[in-house]
Amino acid sequence: MNATVSPQSPGLRLRALMDRTCVAAPGAFNGLCARAVAQAGFDACYVSGAATSICAGVPDVGLLTLEHFCRVIREVVDGSRLPVLADADTGFGEAEMVRRTVIEYARAGAAGLHLEDQQFPKRCGHLDGKALVPIDHMAEKVQWARRAADEFGPQSAGFVICARTDARGVEGFDAALDRARAYISAGADMIFPEGLTTEDEFARFATALPSSRPAARRPYLLANMTEFGKTPIIPLSRFAEMGYSIVIYPVSMLRVAMGAVARALETLKRDGTVESLLGEMQTRQQLYGLIAYSPGRPWEAPV
Repeated sequence: MNATVSPQSPGLRLRALMDRTCVAAPGAFNGLCARAVAQAGFDACYVSGAATSICAGVPDVGLLTLEHFCRVIREVVDGSRLPVLADADTGFGEAEMVRRTVIEYARAGAAGLHLEDQQFPKRCGHLDGKALVPIDHMAEKVQWARRAADEFGPQSAGFVICARTDARGVEGFDAALDRARAYISAGADMIFPEGLTTEDEFARFATALPSSRPAARRPYLLANMTEFGKTPIIPLSRFAEMGYSIVIYPVSMLRVAMGAVARALETLKRDGTVESLLGEMQTRQQLYGLIAYSPGRPWEAPV
């Protein structure tokens, strides 16, 4: 694994990475996947609300609790030792719950979170039929999140407050920009424009935002590189050229893993043996290596 323990808070570590380059953050759906992300040489990790929900066997419509999300975040943080950005859906409630969410995510070790401006029950950002809360409603949530991060203590130093807007698919591109500007004014460090449909839209969005806060640093920008949605597949290098700070791959590893699981189950059902699947599996040694375990020796959890 390339991760090393840093005296910096997770939020400051993530900010330092984004200040240097456009960061690729693969989604990790559990601690083992998080270890694989770190072992592959990535510098950051992402916890997706969709992947967290699907792994629990439920759709991504806001059914799981704050405690469930925090458990997954803690596993991914402990497994990867990387800065972890985490999905907080609509904040698990109104302003008071948004404050609690920031505090609990920081306690779990997250480097930051993103909140979205959909009405509850929310749905995947690449589906139609969404509805938005009023701008001032979302701005209030951002304000409460910002204050919670600033007040919690050293563990939340630099905690990234990202505001996601789903307005592109509901009210249009210009409305998404207007909402982004309002959320920056409310205290968001980062903007997540969900559901953009072309590379040109990503470029125009990035170009339009700096003028929204001329006296301050340009906000960080997040791009969602999900598959089978409204956004075309765009390389990380191109997002970097357009000025994006971080690119998340929220469900990619889960889709790959579950595709392999489904095919393996079909084979086992048909053949009654896993013999033909052995070449596709991690060996016992490879799996133990991923969790840094040597049989017969005491295992020390990473600190």
